[in-house]
Amino acid sequence: MVVADLHVHTTNSDGSLTLETIPDAARAADVGTVAVTDHDRVHPDLRTPVAVVDGITVVHGIELRVDSPAGKVDLLGYGVERTDELVAEVDRLQENRIERARAIVDCVEDRLDVSLDVTFEPGVGRPHIARAVADSDADYGYDDAFADLIGDDCPCYVARDIVDFERGRDLLADACGLVALAHPFRYDDVEGALALCDSLDGVERHYDYGREVDPRPVERAVERYDLVVTGGSDAHDEVLGRAGLDRDEYHRFRSYV
Repeated sequence: MVVADLHVHTTNSDGSLTLETIPDAARAADVGTVAVTDHDRVHPDLRTPVAVVDGITVVHGIELRVDSPAGKVDLLGYGVERTDELVAEVDRLQENRIERARAIVDCVEDRLDVSLDVTFEPGVGRPHIARAVADSDADYGYDDAFADLIGDDCPCYVARDIVDFERGRDLLADACGLVALAHPFRYDDVEGALALCDSLDGVERHYDYGREVDPRPVERAVERYDLVVTGGSDAHDEVLGRAGLDRDEYHRFRSYV
């Protein structure tokens, strides 16, 4: 039984939930703890590593993309306490996100001869652009926009700045109680990504991949590196509890956060 969903996005990045709507969504899923892990951004309204919002425990987290020897991977930091270095870096990354979104939108508008309604502000990302494409006069849905226009290697794709693995890990280690590798089976080099756990605290063992995966590589990494198990639904919508920790796993996680 999932009692903690530790990978959730809000409108602070590219999710649908807010701090005000998280409690109802958590109760609907019978989940008592939620970690807010917005992309490359701390949450402005979470001022402590862990808070209680309308009876639901909310862990302040962050999902940070980094460039590693295994390729681009995502790190999850839990129990955020703002440091000057982390705040400065995420502010820089958000400025780059805005510049990148403008470039992608300009390309899509020129290519499709449409006008997209996108607000260029911190947290903006490709999901916002895909939604705008789907809402425009163009003959593209949300998934089509990613598949044909703005996905990796598509004609309107623009890369964004990311930090290297060591820098990102150190920034999170200084600011967070626990740093974990996110969704290892989403990477092309699964074993290479899991080898990065040698210098991390945990790994996302439970995740809604939408397909069957063989958990044994992650289980071996947990044993080899004595990792804390994390897990979550990676919710960008308002449905929580599709993946997460059971009670025993959560108790160990909380000893770090």
